[in-house]
Amino acid sequence: MELYLDMERPYPPILRRLPYPESLETWKEIEKNINELIDMDVFRKIGHNDVVEIPTPVLITWNDGKSRLCEDFRPLNGNTKADRYFIPRKTHALDKL
Repeated sequence: MELYLDMERPYPPILRRLPYPESLETWKEIEKNINELIDMDVFRKIGHNDVVEIPTPVLITWNDGKSRLCEDFRPLNGNTKADRYFIPRKTHALDKL
């Protein structure tokens, strides 16, 4: 599957930021989730010299104790051109029926 993003600038600066401050327990849970994704071949390990844009991981914990790993894509979204599509009015759509 190929994904193409139309960027505002052709060569944006590397979009990375410092991780959010989390407790040691939370970081252990994040590492556990990332290792599970590596085992499932969703993520892959990279070398220290590889330049990649890695979003900041965020761990969301639900009331029942389950956790979910999310990524903060706000810096990437801020540099991406928005798709603009005309949304027809209900009256125009109903008139065509």
